[in-house]
Amino acid sequence: MNSRNRSGRTAAVFTFALVVLICLLFFIPIYGAFTTAFRLNRDIIREGFWNFPLPPTFENFITVWEDGKIRLFLLNTVIVTVSATVLSIFLGSLTGYAFGKMSFKGSRTLYILIVAGMFFPPQIVLIPLFGLFNNLDLLDTVRSLILVHVGFGLPICTLMMTNFFKDIPSSLRQSAMLDGCNDWQVLFRIMLPLARPSLTALLILQFTWIWNDFLWPLILIKSEFRMTIQMGILQLRGQYGLAWGNQAAGALIATIPTLLLFIFMQRHFIHGLSMGAVKE
Repeated sequence: MNSRNRSGRTAAVFTFALVVLICLLFFIPIYGAFTTAFRLNRDIIREGFWNFPLPPTFENFITVWEDGKIRLFLLNTVIVTVSATVLSIFLGSLTGYAFGKMSFKGSRTLYILIVAGMFFPPQIVLIPLFGLFNNLDLLDTVRSLILVHVGFGLPICTLMMTNFFKDIPSSLRQSAMLDGCNDWQVLFRIMLPLARPSLTALLILQFTWIWNDFLWPLILIKSEFRMTIQMGILQLRGQYGLAWGNQAAGALIATIPTLLLFIFMQRHFIHGLSMGAVKE
């Protein structure tokens, strides 16, 4: 018994030390961003990136907000992120309800084809999509970003919503249809209210992925006034060199929306993921 207790205590200490180490590794770049954002560029050049700012200055944030066009970048990002998130979750709810509660010929094959999109890296379709959007005159438009993110978000939304709807007893749908409801009414009045945890988890995932995306704006957007926040941070350069303080301040500003979203909705996040877990 003593040896078991000793081995269990050793395992607990090792696990705790490993978690602390991982947290420190994640904290290092965050600390660097904070120390850089709250110091002037000349102090960074003279003292390095890691010295704590004493006293901290908000000049970088003021400069970025007033002169760095970051408000325009944030507006573009909000338009792309909100539109693509709402559309992908809405379409994923429709396909999830169809695959989870309706039986039709070829549904299994179609479901596999849609969900298989999760396993293809975006780099594979860079050139074909670039050519397609060029032919459709959609390059350098916000619409191209929305379409791309809806397309890449649909597989995960379909997967989670299908598995959630499968867990809901079919008798609930049948009872509603006996009362005169059609499938649209069943979906919007019964199924979606019950799916609130899964919808919340998808909202956080999709919003975070789209907000932080750098690849597609880099490929599809060229005009500065259409850039998203991740591309816009690259534009926060100094006249004669890199403005590290401005870019760090812009990066911290860019993290605020996703951080607030997770803080206010985190209690639904894990529950929603577990409800939409893979059970195939």
